[in-house]
Amino acid sequence: MMDDLNRILVEKAQALCRCDLGFADLSTLPEETKTLGMPRAISVMVPLSKAVLSQVVEAPTISYFSHYRSVNRMIDMIVTNLTLELESRGYPSFPIAASQSNPKQPYHGVFSHKIAAVLSGKGYIGKNALFLHREYGSMVRLGTLLTEAPVQCEHSPSPSRCGTCQICRQVCPAMALEGNHWTALDPRAPLIDAKACSDYMKSAFHHIGRGVVCGLCITHCPMNLEKK
Repeated sequence: MMDDLNRILVEKAQALCRCDLGFADLSTLPEETKTLGMPRAISVMVPLSKAVLSQVVEAPTISYFSHYRSVNRMIDMIVTNLTLELESRGYPSFPIAASQSNPKQPYHGVFSHKIAAVLSGKGYIGKNALFLHREYGSMVRLGTLLTEAPVQCEHSPSPSRCGTCQICRQVCPAMALEGNHWTALDPRAPLIDAKACSDYMKSAFHHIGRGVVCGLCITHCPMNLEKK
């Protein structure tokens, strides 16, 4: 049963666009992974366009690059709105941008969107090192809001459903995926060589735009076939 504050936040977010919200208890995380000591996180999950992603078969497209950035902006707007709503109620909150970088840890963000989403019980991390949402599959972008607000958090991480599938590893042009199973809160290293992924995108797809993304591990994931 969703409490009143959770419901208010869900309605406020969904008034802006189609999205899903998850509420996560961060108390089980090691201290070094937390940001500002906030005890809870709100995960914002916005689906990507199936039509746009259907064109990403052998390489990313300009349309996908533009759409990816537009969805990031939408997520940042939702997270900002929720931050201001909670702070107006007296609850310190900290927004984490959809696309972020941490100069102290290359290829890592300030806080892991995927950890917040997993702890909210909305899905799991696949062999493609992506968060797989129970409704949107891998076709989803994430944002996170860290907060002291007493939101209801009654969920636990879901186990991987990748089984023996190796499709994402086979289609990765950078050969960056290891094909390993994710387990709750494992570091990213056993799943993907983030540097190899980043270097390949910059060299192979630089003509599309600065900060281009690939998307092949998203579009070829069989989990998306279950969502059609």
